[in-house]
Amino acid sequence: MVAVLAGLPFATLFSPGLHGAAAEPAKIRVLIIDGQNNHAWRVNTPLLARILTDTGRFTVDISTTPPARPAPPRAPRNPTPEQLAAHEAAVRQAEADAKIHDTKAPALWAAWRPAFARYDVVLSNYNGEDWPEEVRTAFVTYVREGGGFVSYHAANNAFPNWPEYNAMIGLGGWGGRTEKSGPYLRLRANGWFRDTSTAGPGGGHGPQHEFVIESRQPDHPIVAGLPARWRNAKDELYHGLRGPAENVTVLASAYSPETKEQEPMLMVIPFGKGRVFHTTLGHAADAINGLSFQITLQRGTEWAATGRVTLPAPPAGTLTEDRAALRPIAP
Repeated sequence: MVAVLAGLPFATLFSPGLHGAAAEPAKIRVLIIDGQNNHAWRVNTPLLARILTDTGRFTVDISTTPPARPAPPRAPRNPTPEQLAAHEAAVRQAEADAKIHDTKAPALWAAWRPAFARYDVVLSNYNGEDWPEEVRTAFVTYVREGGGFVSYHAANNAFPNWPEYNAMIGLGGWGGRTEKSGPYLRLRANGWFRDTSTAGPGGGHGPQHEFVIESRQPDHPIVAGLPARWRNAKDELYHGLRGPAENVTVLASAYSPETKEQEPMLMVIPFGKGRVFHTTLGHAADAINGLSFQITLQRGTEWAATGRVTLPAPPAGTLTEDRAALRPIAP
């Protein structure tokens, strides 16, 4: 069963007193970084921005990196002569585009210098080429000195060889991650523990489906007031993430049919004076339309920026275990 709350802004749904307050808090300045991803970042970034700005609590700017190097097209299986000829032409075009990219890319990357210090929190919708060393250094300094960071969905696939980044996100996936990248986090009777003895790849997911999320830290500001269990809209349920897994507080988890384990879905990690909120949720339109994703993204972003959550929990019965609540915004 799906409950749809169509056309209602978050200020109406969950924040009836926010705009009528005598003294509204200063808006939180958010910088979203995108530009490369194996997901539909051109579609998802505007939706992330709207989810945040609809609350009236945030302003959002976007910084887009230079584009990725064009990849050669995949060869068709058992092609006809016409398909083979079309593929060969596409390969030649990709090679020509790659040469143009290689000529322009150094100057584009040299000019890409996000002004992290102007923002309260940085939200990454990025999974691609390594950032320039100057940008990496500036980002580490920004978070270490107190800046907020939100790792959204496949941003935890990025930068497998950047130690500080992996310390920030706690757990990551894909990108060649293995047991050499760090342990799995496993839930047992005594809580979450770092499984350093099990070898295997980092990152995976089964078919997209609805699943139940379980709160593990009900007193944490991000999930305070949310039910103990609620159904998430159709999404990728990431499993088997690996990384340093140090100082990770798992706020919520979900049972994976693939691993038969509770897998971390929402996490917070300290990094120096900074705060990191890591959400594995939000793959595509189905998931982004889900209130589960929207509410936790809003509250997690506010917490990463300020250490507090002023956005109220939704009314009782909004998130339930038996149906996924939706607020459609994605096409």
